[in-house]
Amino acid sequence: MPPPAPRARLRLLAAAALAGLAVISRGLLSQSLEFSSLADNYTVCEGDNATPSCSIDEHVTRVAWLNRSNILYAGNDRWTSDPRVRLLTNSPAEFSILITRVGLGDEGLYTCSFQTRQQPHTAQVYLIVHVPARIVNISSAVTVNEGGNVNLLCLAVGRPEPTVTWRQLRDGFTSEGEILEISDIRRSQAGDYECVTHNGVASAPDSRRVPVTVNYPPTITDVTSARTAVGRTALLRCEAMAVPPADFQWFKDDKQLGGGAAEGLKVQTERTRSMLLFANVSGRHYGNYTCRAANRLGAASASMRLLRECGRGGWARERPAQEQGGEARGRERDGGHRGILAGRPRAG
Repeated sequence: MPPPAPRARLRLLAAAALAGLAVISRGLLSQSLEFSSLADNYTVCEGDNATPSCSIDEHVTRVAWLNRSNILYAGNDRWTSDPRVRLLTNSPAEFSILITRVGLGDEGLYTCSFQTRQQPHTAQVYLIVHVPARIVNISSAVTVNEGGNVNLLCLAVGRPEPTVTWRQLRDGFTSEGEILEISDIRRSQAGDYECVTHNGVASAPDSRRVPVTVNYPPTITDVTSARTAVGRTALLRCEAMAVPPADFQWFKDDKQLGGGAAEGLKVQTERTRSMLLFANVSGRHYGNYTCRAANRLGAASASMRLLRECGRGGWARERPAQEQGGEARGRERDGGHRGILAGRPRAG
């Protein structure tokens, strides 16, 4: 019989190799059924390298690494098409492979199957891939009217399963779980809320913040009356807290003041404060003044006075205290008269 052609010889060699590996695989099955030994766990972080290794001796005639039922390497022969997997060591004492940039798809059972002159043997390792916790979805910034409800959501992934904690940065309040529910929210609960997730894989947890804005109508917190002589300067001041910030208006005897030169005064307004400035007080400036602070949620007003003094001028600050019915009253420390604050929330 003539010798087989080169291509036929290659087919015969491949068939022989497959037959040998079939023996190894049958040995793997018989060993698993006979001994039911548990595979060792091999834990690696996502993105790192893994090096499954198998200790052998000089009596081994065939050896292979398998992932599930897929042959990765049979001796020095590469069977996998994955470029991340390559042979690391093939010596009489050790047979090991290298898997670079490990991902979740690499997790599973790896089997070192080897044949001695007597019988097949196996050694198994279960590759566990850990993934650092990270936030994949979180609520966007929230704006709500005081008294409304807020639900904050923070979704995180990772292996092992990560923990999720919400924390209010202002007072340190914490809540476990992906969802934070706040009912009947108050203005004191406004601020940044931080979601923190961790599973012990990464050195630091993953965190993101959600700003929560609570809208509320103006509350006048401080007013300043004044007592001064003709020809001197004077200042009336009105402070109000509100979100959105309040717009201020000044009135004298129910007439709105614009702060023009003809009036002999100037209106200066900052974010939470408005001042009525008199550069040269005249007789027509004395009397009652009203400060009104308003936003789209409501309004509040405060009454104060500019009083005549024959001698040295001065001022008096009123710190109003809220009373039932939306009114607040404050007494000047040096004048004996009262400033009246009235809050008139708007409907809706």
